[in-house]
Amino acid sequence: MSSQATEPSTSKPSVESELPAMFRPPVNRAMRVLDRSFFRKTVPLSAATVFENTNISRIRTELLKSRDLLAVPRQTPVRDVQEKTVQAFKKPGEAIEKSDLLKKCLLLREDIKYDDSTTWSPKITELVENGKVGLGPYDLELDYDYWNYVDIISSILPQDEELKETPVGFTQVGHVLHLNLREQFLPYKHLIAQVLLDKNKNVRTVIRKTEDVGSHSEFRTFPFELLAGDNDMNVIAHEQDCEFRFDYSRVYWNSRLDTEHRRLVEKFHEGEMVCDVMAGVGPFAIPAGRKRIFVWANDLNPHGWEVMVDAIKRNKVQQFVTAFNLDGREFIRRSAKELLASEPVVATIEPKVRRSEREKKAQDGAAAAPVPEPKRYVRPSTVDHYVMNLPATAIEFLDAFVGLYAGHESLFAPHTDRRLPMIHVYCFSGNSDNELDDHTDVCKRISERIGFTVTPEDKVGGSGNQELELEIHNVRLVSPKKQMFCASFRLPKEVAFKKV
Repeated sequence: MSSQATEPSTSKPSVESELPAMFRPPVNRAMRVLDRSFFRKTVPLSAATVFENTNISRIRTELLKSRDLLAVPRQTPVRDVQEKTVQAFKKPGEAIEKSDLLKKCLLLREDIKYDDSTTWSPKITELVENGKVGLGPYDLELDYDYWNYVDIISSILPQDEELKETPVGFTQVGHVLHLNLREQFLPYKHLIAQVLLDKNKNVRTVIRKTEDVGSHSEFRTFPFELLAGDNDMNVIAHEQDCEFRFDYSRVYWNSRLDTEHRRLVEKFHEGEMVCDVMAGVGPFAIPAGRKRIFVWANDLNPHGWEVMVDAIKRNKVQQFVTAFNLDGREFIRRSAKELLASEPVVATIEPKVRRSEREKKAQDGAAAAPVPEPKRYVRPSTVDHYVMNLPATAIEFLDAFVGLYAGHESLFAPHTDRRLPMIHVYCFSGNSDNELDDHTDVCKRISERIGFTVTPEDKVGGSGNQELELEIHNVRLVSPKKQMFCASFRLPKEVAFKKV
């Protein structure tokens, strides 16, 4: 089951139903416990009974072109006839035959009246006069299952000034739906949760975050309450064709970052060495391993580490991905040293050969094509990329890069073709009208931690220090005054080789 997320906000201005008024659900703004039986409604319509079943497709096409068919979401116009529909065009005293009830009818637009020819279009009139169809009444039965979440919730929440918005935002991780409800909706939280549970067929559990992420744990977990469904937080999530299994209450996972995970992984190349400092359960590391990129993935959370170990095996990336359970600052220092001291590691990928094709050629007496040589990747002894996805505090860990490769200048350009690593650090800043103000703030904080000045002009093509290759990417708006960024820059030689 995939993870997904709706709009970042948790509520929107009242959403107008896509349905005409007569098709909307009954209204009960005093409802506090969901009563599904309340949402039963009969909508009186007119229907055109097609006398010859072989003409159904053609007549449906004609009425579709003349815009006479009922056009309501999730309703097909082709129906079995009702007895009252047939009776309407029978002559007085004429009995309804069994064959009449085996015919099909087509539901007509709601303003067309079977007993008022002035509401008929020329096409309907033509079909009736030519004896192709007969018009009669039709009772369309609707119930709770027909209406979507917005339809139902809009018919039961009070319409006072405080509730002029409709709560529609949520995140789904596996079978768990996670709500962030504003205070004015809390009295209706169980009602909202139950409707969401009913209307999202892949959901079995609905929870609400009661406090901010990380407020009670350095592992970025959050306290929550169960609002509806099963008390089961063990989920299966998919991202970039990789599978992760974890207890959602014990690790950090954000489905809204799927696009960002893809963006960064696409910057890595086969055979490169990546150190993921705050890896979580591995949404960067595991997909990168699938791309034949060497990754050392670290997380402080023991359960996160366990999940990564499982994901490495489950997604068959053991040759490329190794999991660690260390403090982020310690991992940065150790990863560089241990990689330098480690013996070379070679990952071998055997070519995929279709056995059926080779067997067929052998049976035909044809010479089998030579099997391609295995592809071998040698793990670099220095790091190409460091990923630091802990936006609340990751910048604070940047001081660990000071002196990272002191005494090893000869390993890097211009002495070799190896370059100092790119650092990809996530952080929060404001959401100013002038984006440059936010970027300046990010650069200032980075500069303070590494003891080297970084400015927004240090980007490629900018007027600053081109060697830094700075890029500041706006990841997502977290709240009206809070933006998430990813600042990528090449580790300055003045920082990497500094003696400490």
